[in-house]
Amino acid sequence: MPLQETQKIVDNWIKKYGVKYFSELTNTAILMEEVGEVARVMARRYGEQSEKESDKKVNLEDELADVLFVLVCIANQTGINLQDAFNKNMEKKTNRDFERHLNNEKLK
Repeated sequence: MPLQETQKIVDNWIKKYGVKYFSELTNTAILMEEVGEVARVMARRYGEQSEKESDKKVNLEDELADVLFVLVCIANQTGINLQDAFNKNMEKKTNRDFERHLNNEKLK
């Protein structure tokens, strides 16, 4: 699904069920909270921290989707077309890093 379609789905959901977007500042705080939940799963499931029983029930897929949802909300309310932004960002990375990782001894 193109990101533009994702943005429209989120916008429609907000208008139907969410009443209105939270402020940009509130959504930024919520985004940080959601990213923190992803970090908690990663540190316990894939890192060195021990995983509590309650942590084992947390679904990483769902936590990542929460991050995406709030990110899309922020893009919508600030007028950013995520598809265009993503395409430009990939072009920037490709032009900047086209040999960087290939020549990184740490990645061999």
